[in-house]
Order: sequence, then C-alpha cells, then structure tokens
Amino acid sequence: MASQIAMAALSILTVKFVAVGLTKELAGNYNTAYGYLQFFGILADFGLYAVAVREVSRAEHPERVLGSLLVLRICILLLSLGSALAVVWIMPAWHGTPLPLSVTIASLVPFFTLLAGMLRTAFQVTHRMRYVFIAEVAQRIVSTATIGVFIVLGVRESADTSVLFIFLAAGGLGAMVLSLLSLVFAKKIMVIRPVWDPVMLRHLFRQAAPYGVAFLCTALYRQFDVTLIARLRPDYEIQNAYYGFVQRMMDMAYLLPTFLLNSTLPVLGERDKSGADARGLLGKVFLAILLLGTVSFLFALLWARPLTQLLTTEQYLSHPGQPGSDTALAILSVSMFMNGIILYSFYALLHRHAWKPLVMTLAAGVIVSLAGNIMLIPPLGFVGAARTSALVHTLLAVLLLPQAMKILPMRFGAREIRLWLLFTIFLLVPLALLRPFLVGSAVTAGALVAMGGWMLVLLRIMKLDRAFRAGPV
Repeated sequence: MASQIAMAALSILTVKFVAVGLTKELAGNYNTAYGYLQFFGILADFGLYAVAVREVSRAEHPERVLGSLLVLRICILLLSLGSALAVVWIMPAWHGTPLPLSVTIASLVPFFTLLAGMLRTAFQVTHRMRYVFIAEVAQRIVSTATIGVFIVLGVRESADTSVLFIFLAAGGLGAMVLSLLSLVFAKKIMVIRPVWDPVMLRHLFRQAAPYGVAFLCTALYRQFDVTLIARLRPDYEIQNAYYGFVQRMMDMAYLLPTFLLNSTLPVLGERDKSGADARGLLGKVFLAILLLGTVSFLFALLWARPLTQLLTTEQYLSHPGQPGSDTALAILSVSMFMNGIILYSFYALLHRHAWKPLVMTLAAGVIVSLAGNIMLIPPLGFVGAARTSALVHTLLAVLLLPQAMKILPMRFGAREIRLWLLFTIFLLVPLALLRPFLVGSAVTAGALVAMGGWMLVLLRIMKLDRAFRAGPV
C-alpha cells in the first residue's frame, strides 16, 4: 500500500510535468500512446499474476513454477506488444502523426513493468513487500525526475516532437530500473531462471486462460475508449489531451484496490487449504474496498475542478460551452467507486473458478461499452466516453456483486454498513465546505494534506484501524 501511495504521488508530478511541458496536441499523443498500450498491456498480463501468486505459494518447487511463468509471460508479452506495434504502424489514419513512434517508445513501459510484475510474485508469497516498495518508488523517481529536469530547464508547452519522445522514453527508463531491481531482489529469495517445461507451461496456460479472457473483457470496457476516440474523432489529439490526464488519475484510483486484493490472495488460499472460515477476512477486505472507493469518489466529484487545476494547468479546465478535464473527472468519479466492487467480485469469482458467469457478465459490459462509445464519442467526444464508462461500471457492479456474495459469502452486516456510512458523511461534509475556498493550486495542495490528516483521525476515532487488525470485523 505504501509503494502504491508513493507511486501515485510521483505520478501526480509526472502528469503535471507533461501538462506543463507539452502542447495540447503533443500531450494528446502522449496520453493516446499510453491509453492504447494499456489495452494490450492488460491483454499481455493474461491473468498470469493472479495465477502466479496462487501456484507459487502452494508449489513444492516454487522456483520451477516461477521460471515457467517467466517463459510464459515473455512469450505472451512479445505476441501482445508485437501486435500493438504492428497495428499502430499499419493504421492509415495515424500515418504522418507522432503516434506510431510514440507507441513504439512507450511500449518499453508495459514490457519491463510486466516482467517485474512476475518477479514480484516471489516477494508476495514470502511477505517481503519492502522490496516492491524500493523498486517501484525508484522506478517512479527515475521517470519523474528525468521529465522534471526539462521542466526545470524551462520547457513549456513545447511543440517539438523530440521532447514528446524524450518524455515517453523517461517512462521506459524507469520501467527498466524497476525490472532490474526486482531481479536483483528476487534472487535474494529464490533462484530465478527461465524454465522450459512443456507440461508445466500447458498447465499454467490452462489455469490462466479464464483470467486472460476476463482481463481481455476488462481491458475492452475500461481502456479501449481512448483508442476509439483516436479512431472516431479527427481532433483526437485534443480530445485525449483532456481525457487522457483523467485516465491517468483513474489509474491511480484503481491501483490501491487492485493491490489490496492481490495481497489478499495468498492469505485466502491458506484459509481455504486449512478449511478455516474466511468470511471475516472477506468482510474486512470488502469494507476496505468501500472506504477506498468512497475516498476516490468524493474527492473526484466534489473537488474535480481544483484537482484538475492542481494536476494539470488552467488550459485543461472547463469553460462555458467547453467541457474540460474536470468535467470528465466528475463523471468518472462513479467509475472509480464502482471499480472496487467490480474488482472484488472479479477476484472472488475467479478464486472459486466461476469464470463462465464472470466472463459472460463482463462480455455484456463490453457490448454496452462499445455500443455506447460508438454512439456517444462522435458527437460528444471524451464526455461521451466518460458517460459510457460510468454507466458500464455501475451495470457491472450491480450484476457481479450478488454473484460473488453467493459463491463466496462474507461477514458484512449492519455494523460494517454503519461504519462505512459514518465515514462517508464525515468525509463529505468538510470536502463540501472547503470546496469554495480552493481557488489556487497551493491552497488545494494544503487542503489535500489537511484532509489526509482528517481521514487518519477518522480511522482512529471510528476504530477502523483496530477493525482491520485481527478478529472478525
């Protein structure tokens, strides 16, 4: 959790630097490149990380399993990212634009990040997450500082494509540092070497396939709208300049619940193996998911304009008759909240191998997402994409949660609901009261620090810190 919070803070700086350093058109290409690759990155993950944690934690020879997973990860990575590069260079609509080369340079980020993600399995199953903290924070420091040097040197709203390519390469450099540090640290825990074992590879591929299909659906409804904007709007650079920065903020909101659930998998697997009751654990996890989602939702909805001003520049704010990034952020606050519920349901269903109803539900969400985006993006641009995202996330949360609770019951009753509602009210009121006074970036930054302190106080007053420590919630 600490590594994700630190990375989110450094990502905020990166977003700010890019918004300051590039024109809207080049910032749109920067955001489009990463948005386009996120789809293929999720596809390249293929659910292997979730399978890796489970398989390595219960294997008699974890080194062989991890070695086989590395081989499988590299093969899928090359296939997925190779397809991404082929498509972007072939697409006629993108000829003569900076996008093909931008995607090529940016592809270093998912390549090295996903390799490091597989190595992270060693830290996850041995509960040595301090190594993840060091590697991930170092990655973000390198990439943010590299871009920051150009900002310090006076680069402002540059229309030079070489600056765009350097900014993208900075991300690749940081990802390379992450991968190298992960390898060095992982070797301290177990032997790390690729293992070509056809029997093991087939077994792992079959185990990961349901996750891979589910992650493909997730990529389509969550990430494909940026690519659709690039295909359906001739002014895609401007549209994705506004929308892309909000997508980066969304990714920060998505990180914490994802990481929390990944951290829960080994413990849940141990409970299942011993036959212990896991309902109390699941209740705690779901309460934590609701609290994280509530924080993201309220800040994004109530402070959309000051947060956009803080994280980007004045040119990305909305004006009468002209929606801005703050418009998209307010709409996508719904997606931020619902995403946590979807993720919880996702992991619960796959933990019980109930992948068929999960994939069918997610496929329905993909159909609604594609239809909504195709209808709304041409007339409304990124606003149409944001509205579609909010609708699809709400639909999926409503459909998936009852299925997850049926197949994997949790202990979540009136007390937990009361705690969540009280936390929501005591957070909502000061956010609403402070909003009129947030007239500048410095004031907003100070208010964020104050609200962070207030949330810690709330956790202690409501004894939520004790609720997550031991025993049933």
